[in-house]
Amino acid sequence: MVDRIADPWGPRTPYGPGERWPARVDTFLSAGHTEADVQRWVPSASILHSNGDAMDIAVVDDRIVGVRGRAGDRINHGRVDPKDLYGWQANHSPDRLRRPLVREGDRLVETDWDTAMGRIVARSKELLDGPGGWGHFGFYTSGQLFLEEYYTLGLIGKAGLGTPHMDGNTRLCTATAAAALKASFGTDGQPGSYTDVDHCDAIALWGHNVAETQTVLWMRMLDRRRGPNPPAMLAVDPRATPVAREADVHLALRNGTNLALLNGLLRELINRGWYDEEYVRAHTVGFDELCRVVEDYPVAKVAEICDLPARDIERAAELLGRSQRLVSTVLQGFYQSNQATAASCQVNNLHLIRGMIGRPGAGIYQMNGQPTAQNNRECGADGDLPGLRNWENEEHVAELARLWNVEVDTIPHWAPPTHAMQIFRYAEQGSIKLLWISATNPVVSLPDLARIRRILAKPDLFLVVQDLFLTETAELADVVLPAATWGEKTGTFTSVDRTVHISEKAVEPPGEARPDLDIFLDYARRMDFRDKDGRPLVKWSDPEAAFEAWKECSRGRPCDYTAITYERLRAGGIQWPCTEEHPDGTERLYTDGVFNTDPDYCESYGHDLATGAELLPDEYRAKEPRGRAFLHATPYQPSPEVPSDDYPLLLTTGRTVYQFHTRTKTGRAPQLVHAAPEVWVELNPADAGTLGVGEGDLVRVESPRGAVRARARICGVRPGVVFLPFHYGYWDAADPAGPGGPDGGAADRGAGRRHDRAANELTITAWDPVSKQPIFKVAAVRVVKEADSGGRPSPAPTVGGSAPPEGSGIPATVGGPAAEAPSRGE
Repeated sequence: MVDRIADPWGPRTPYGPGERWPARVDTFLSAGHTEADVQRWVPSASILHSNGDAMDIAVVDDRIVGVRGRAGDRINHGRVDPKDLYGWQANHSPDRLRRPLVREGDRLVETDWDTAMGRIVARSKELLDGPGGWGHFGFYTSGQLFLEEYYTLGLIGKAGLGTPHMDGNTRLCTATAAAALKASFGTDGQPGSYTDVDHCDAIALWGHNVAETQTVLWMRMLDRRRGPNPPAMLAVDPRATPVAREADVHLALRNGTNLALLNGLLRELINRGWYDEEYVRAHTVGFDELCRVVEDYPVAKVAEICDLPARDIERAAELLGRSQRLVSTVLQGFYQSNQATAASCQVNNLHLIRGMIGRPGAGIYQMNGQPTAQNNRECGADGDLPGLRNWENEEHVAELARLWNVEVDTIPHWAPPTHAMQIFRYAEQGSIKLLWISATNPVVSLPDLARIRRILAKPDLFLVVQDLFLTETAELADVVLPAATWGEKTGTFTSVDRTVHISEKAVEPPGEARPDLDIFLDYARRMDFRDKDGRPLVKWSDPEAAFEAWKECSRGRPCDYTAITYERLRAGGIQWPCTEEHPDGTERLYTDGVFNTDPDYCESYGHDLATGAELLPDEYRAKEPRGRAFLHATPYQPSPEVPSDDYPLLLTTGRTVYQFHTRTKTGRAPQLVHAAPEVWVELNPADAGTLGVGEGDLVRVESPRGAVRARARICGVRPGVVFLPFHYGYWDAADPAGPGGPDGGAADRGAGRRHDRAANELTITAWDPVSKQPIFKVAAVRVVKEADSGGRPSPAPTVGGSAPPEGSGIPATVGGPAAEAPSRGE
């Protein structure tokens, strides 16, 4: 196998339009093992991105020793992302949590499960029996658990405790995907299929660095590009990413101006007649209003707003308008930016007015960032109702109450579900008194981290953290529960194009660690949650029974799983909806041009995309959608934070191909650590010249909220923009002082950790009005040079000031060895 660190995408296997993507099987086994040594190959799929790549886990002597891509699976045809090739080694990390921890004074100490769960249950019952009851509970979960675990958690929260305060870190990465799909098409669920890449003649990537976030999908795109009749490619991104370098047209627009760009492109398509008038008339609502709004965005105006050459905007419009089979993908460059839902809906609009939906080669991927984000949204652990039901539709709530055999008023539906940023606000205010965080690390991933640390360290907040390691968040907990992970438990999960895979248990978890499902079931049993007939509320005790219960919940809904079984999944992935009428699954949605917008079926009655104000049911019905899609139109507004004299640059954050989220797993895989060990900052050559910064120099990036130190990379990011990867927290897995190292341990709520390498020290507390997704892409910053690449202290020229933020604890200059890029230490 080629070096997949040096070449993350591996060798090309070109193919032409309409042909089957050739298979290429990627394998990695630990040193000393060959395929002949493997005693069992256990089916699973990727847990370190959202693509859904199927693979088999290699087991020798009850130990995971590697992975191999599955050639026959519809998603990846045998290919495996570098994170998956190497990331499984984190399972064996010596600092895995093996026993529960509880807080005694200022320290966390090991204990048994009865003691740990007893403390959680005692506090839960105390809160339930007191004034405020359900309002004191909050749950913040992940995009990396299994479907069965989300459904169980959703039932516990919504019908056991009756709290609306449930969300996941999917709020940070895919909330806008769900919001845009609901707004345009009536319900969540991707319309297209990955096989659309096999048929398309154009690909548009809207704020989506697919080469580093979904590498196997990028391999598929590259193989089409290297074959006969390759598709044209458009990239919209302020950075010169691998995608931008490959693209025929690259629009390096100013951060926060996505909506203005889409308004201008749609105006060009409409005015040049590049739209399907018949399809628009038969299958959409709102075309006249769309025309009225976008008419105010001629190319010259858009070029000024976005700081782009007018000719490049025209070239992009020609690429989009002349294509016959267009694939679009959208991700964080839109979702985590200004007017996120409105801009993402405009991508939907582009496909709708061109009739580019529901047929081979004409697909939209409102992408996910995590492997099981789709399941979180479907199953209701993120606050939405399970089965893509509408919390404002009384019959939907009654249907769920009948299914669970509880009173209707038990299920929260009197107000919108509480989104993540509001959950943390309630904890800050003191109304949420028990916060249960599972499989995520908000002390690194949420915006304005100094505030998040203050909230989670509050003495009156009872914090439960359920994870694999003593993360930066777990260090602040009152109770830490050791969880099993991928390869150590069984469950299912669903990828972006609605393909469901099974992941089987291959080995036992370490020590006393338990599957997340078992932890939730134990809590439900100890709390003695009952239905209205006095029977246990949760009626299953293993993953397959939970899956069968979920199937009944999904029956008749857009995400219908009723014809999927564990046994069928062992043969390969299956797309939902999968019913007795369509037992092989459904490759594409809306092939007949009929959308899920019927008022009695839709998942949401909609919002004003500019303000987030919710439409009333009668307002929605008055639109008379009759199965037609909605064309939404919104004027552009500037970002909530823009450059100033003091902070003249714009920060954008993102990912590297070698790390995932806060590196909880990938930071413990040697190949991935060595490939991307430290945070860095990207600067445009012109900005670097003004600052006197050269390649490898140590710089300080400052916002009104904090500061980050990093080595500079001088590269193709647009002028005026600074880029930081967001993966890096306060400790280094290779540092002996880190958790699990000889000097590590459960210290007093993270005291002494260095906070100068986490990008979210800088980002703002603001969110999209509709999706409530935080805005990570538009913080105003300045940059100070601290030392040259040899570590020597430097005068500190700045763009917009030189003093560190007040209270940051950072000296004005750093020299000598202390100027080295920081790692976690006391």
